Formats: sequence, structure tokens, C-alpha cells
Amino acid sequence: MFEVGFTEIILILGIALVVLGPEKLPKVAAEIGRWLGRARAMARQLKSQLDEEVIKADRSWSSPQPKKPPPRRDAGDEAAKPAAAAGGAGAGEPGASETSAAETPASDPAAPSEAGKQPETEFKPSP
Repeated sequence: MFEVGFTEIILILGIALVVLGPEKLPKVAAEIGRWLGRARAMARQLKSQLDEEVIKADRSWSSPQPKKPPPRRDAGDEAAKPAAAAGGAGAGEPGASETSAAETPASDPAAPSEAGKQPETEFKPSP
């Protein structure tokens, strides 16, 4: 794209010597060198920070996601176990259920509960 060869550098130094003079040219060259050094240091620092961020992002993407904790059992499930075991047929009786309270699936939290339902009443217009 834009290349500066040896002849271009000689031409620039020749023009700078004529414009600035032999007294100011070394001072200006030293100042330009300092600016270039600072610019390179800033570019190096920016590159290292970007590399650190990329490595950190790669680690977060490649690390396994934490496992979800097991679903919590509601207090209503614990209360239902003794009530089901105490009331009803015994384990050896003919009407006994084959599934125990521990084998019953937990209620779906998205499903509407019985407590949340409103009683169905018949509409009676007022007189």
C-alpha cells in the first residue's frame, strides 16, 4: 500500500535539514523518536490488553456451565405423604394403591393449583 524506501527517507531528511537547519535537526529527530517510542509502547499495551480479554472470553465460553441444582420439593409434598399413608387402605388390603407417595411425580409449578382456583358459583341476578 504505502511503502517508504531508502530514497524517500534520504529525500525527507534532506528537506528537513534545509528547513530546520543543522542546529534544530538533531533535537527534532530525538523528539520524533520519543513520540514513536511512546506510540509503539501504547500499541503494545493495547494489544496485550486485547489479548487478555480474548483469552478471558475464550475461557468463559469453553468452561462448562454450572449444573442446575435439583428441583426443590414443596412443603405440600411432605404433608401429603403422611396423609396418604394414614388415611385409606393399608398396604396389604385389596384397595391399596401400588404406587407410594415417594413415587408420585412432583407437581408442575406452571400448572394451576387447587388453592388458586376460585369456586364456581352460579350467577344469581340481584332482585
